[in-house]
Amino acid sequence: MRKLFILSALFIIFAGVFTSVKAQADVGIKPNFAGGEVTSLTASKIVLNTKDGVIEVALSDTTAFKKVSPENPSLKTAVESKFSEVGVGDKLLVTGAVSADKKTIPAKTVYLMTKSDIAQRQVKESEEWKTRGISGKVLSVDPATKEIVVSTKGIAGETKTTLTPKDDAQFHRYVPNSIKFSEAKASSLGEISSGDMIRALGDKGENNTFKAEEIVTGAFQTTAGTVTSIDVEKNEVTVSDIQTKKPVIIAIGNTSVLKQFPAEMAQRLAMMQAMRSGGAQPPNGGGQGNRPPQGNTAGEGEGRPNGMGQGGGMRGGGGSIDEMLERFPNITVADLKVGDMIAVSSSKTANADKITAIKLLSGVEPFLKTPQMAGGRGGRGGQGGQNINIPGLDDGGFGIP
Repeated sequence: MRKLFILSALFIIFAGVFTSVKAQADVGIKPNFAGGEVTSLTASKIVLNTKDGVIEVALSDTTAFKKVSPENPSLKTAVESKFSEVGVGDKLLVTGAVSADKKTIPAKTVYLMTKSDIAQRQVKESEEWKTRGISGKVLSVDPATKEIVVSTKGIAGETKTTLTPKDDAQFHRYVPNSIKFSEAKASSLGEISSGDMIRALGDKGENNTFKAEEIVTGAFQTTAGTVTSIDVEKNEVTVSDIQTKKPVIIAIGNTSVLKQFPAEMAQRLAMMQAMRSGGAQPPNGGGQGNRPPQGNTAGEGEGRPNGMGQGGGMRGGGGSIDEMLERFPNITVADLKVGDMIAVSSSKTANADKITAIKLLSGVEPFLKTPQMAGGRGGRGGQGGQNINIPGLDDGGFGIP
């Protein structure tokens, strides 16, 4: 009976750990099993990093190894494996009696999902989100009809889509200061509000309708301003908010993404935005905010992002803004200078004086100058309490799960 109970529990655990490769949550350390990521291994032990801490897996001649496929993650489909197939970065679920101090577990069975298998599955899922997904901003939610009106923006303009969850749709919501799907929590339609950012996977219908089978939402904001001080040791940047004129401290975390917007591309996209809103074209040149970081300049040989031409100009078949943003040059806090104009996506929080960057873009001055030249008319961005529209950040900066 006890063995049956443990097996039943493991089925539930696998549903949470391995069923969604995107999530890759680890189960931590429990009395009869532990799960996490391999950080090192020898012939006699494996070290796992779990959400509850590090634990050593003691191996013996009687330890059994089973391999689980990301395509069908179930104990029923696990196949025979061996120690030699385990490597650093793999995900393991180990059964056995955990020690009282939760430092060791003598392994009875090691269930393995390899890093390479996970990566292959992630590529497939990422492609699926690109071909069968939509993303944008929630304009309205009707609890009675379960309809969510979503505004999706592209270089060509705005499209409004009516999204309806399927009966078995899964809802997830990003936690504050994170765009990691592995950290997202289970959610529901009732948690979605107007102004949220949303990504959904499903089937596109006629007349801009969409049937969603998976929905991910989050509450994000975009802040832009001029850098007034930089603290490299603390990994913090202070800006003068372009809207409020007040100082805002931007903390850079371990998962923050910092990118340089190539100058020519910023000019071209800002010009297109200005033309769509009926405003004047942005000025030539971008000031200090368009300075590419030293040694990593877009348009120079191998440093040029894919999908971009010389000087950062768009090239045919360059892909979506999200894809191009991923290929923009990486920068650090040390690459920024006082006087640069930057834009940051972050979670919406009650504290407006300090935020944690999800994504930070430098070289965005053309986008921030456009509304001023257009006299603040129409569109988004700039001053007077208007919203800020920076490609790659206007969706909150979160990518495909």
